Amino acid sequence: MTNRSRWGTRTSVSRRSVLLGAGVVGAFLAVDLGALAYANKWVGPGMTPATFLTGFRTVYGRQPGFRKNHAKGVVVTGHFDSNGHGQELSRAAVFRPGRVPVTGRFSLAGGDAHMADTPGAARGLGLAFGFPDSWQWRTAMLNLPVFVDNSPQGFYDRLLASKIVPGTGRPDPAAMKAFLAAHPETAAAMALVKKQSPTAGFGDSTFRGLNAFYFVDESGARSAVRWTFLPQQGAPAVRAGDIDGLFDALVRQVRGGPLRWRMVVTVAAPGDPVHDATLPWPDDRRTVEVGELTLTGIETEEPGNARDINFDPLTLPDGIEASDDPLLSARSAVYAASYRQRTGEPKSPSAVQVQQVQP
Repeated sequence: MTNRSRWGTRTSVSRRSVLLGAGVVGAFLAVDLGALAYANKWVGPGMTPATFLTGFRTVYGRQPGFRKNHAKGVVVTGHFDSNGHGQELSRAAVFRPGRVPVTGRFSLAGGDAHMADTPGAARGLGLAFGFPDSWQWRTAMLNLPVFVDNSPQGFYDRLLASKIVPGTGRPDPAAMKAFLAAHPETAAAMALVKKQSPTAGFGDSTFRGLNAFYFVDESGARSAVRWTFLPQQGAPAVRAGDIDGLFDALVRQVRGGPLRWRMVVTVAAPGDPVHDATLPWPDDRRTVEVGELTLTGIETEEPGNARDINFDPLTLPDGIEASDDPLLSARSAVYAASYRQRTGEPKSPSAVQVQQVQP
């Protein structure tokens, strides 16, 4: 859906308008995309969104009211300042010079909403950028150099293989060995991930939108891109014995002042893979710095904030289009199904209670 004429004049957008838009657009996507996926009865061969929700429940148990993946998280707010350079690649309103409000959520991968924080757990950052008339752009990113699956089937198989064996704290090594033998693309991607040591915390993590998208400029020219958010600060060490250590350190850091990330867009060259997020692009590809994200507030998840936003990667403004990466449509459908399910479930308090974090 596009409506470029509505963006002809840059208007003021408040944080409240972002959240209102998030509620309206999120509800629309949950009904529309979720209903479409269930009607078509597939995400990948023989799989529906319900297949994935059942898989998460099998691996992590019932977690009513929480996201089925990246269940543990905390809400952040701030803004994005565009420097205007993104306009050479995309006509999206977010890249015009100026500021738009942002609401988002830091998280850890996994479906256990009360898991202990571990340095090696994949860290997520979901963002919703607000525009006039409740239009939005949403992105869900990870602190990994590549994604470790290139198909919905691969993700599902890895999910089941990663189930922890009671009493061991680890997955069944035979199940994981069989999975990796069947999915050499994941084995190769995991090797790349292992070369990157985890940083101290959320604040000094680099976040990447690992799937490729197309930026479309005013003339209609399309460029395949991936984006990266580069931290402009370090992060405090996690305090020993704190099971919520990564999140608690983030809360203290935001209390001490704004956190910033530079947004850099990498442009693909002909022949670079745009359908497979396990494959990195060469380091010498053209990059364009398009602006800076500033996060100034942090909140416990609660009704009305980013707890209730579905960070659907296909919520895109005019000027940004999806690639043919099969994970994008699968993520969109499963996110919508998860959103529908959790909004109808009883709610429990988040493990991360911002007001209880001691200085």
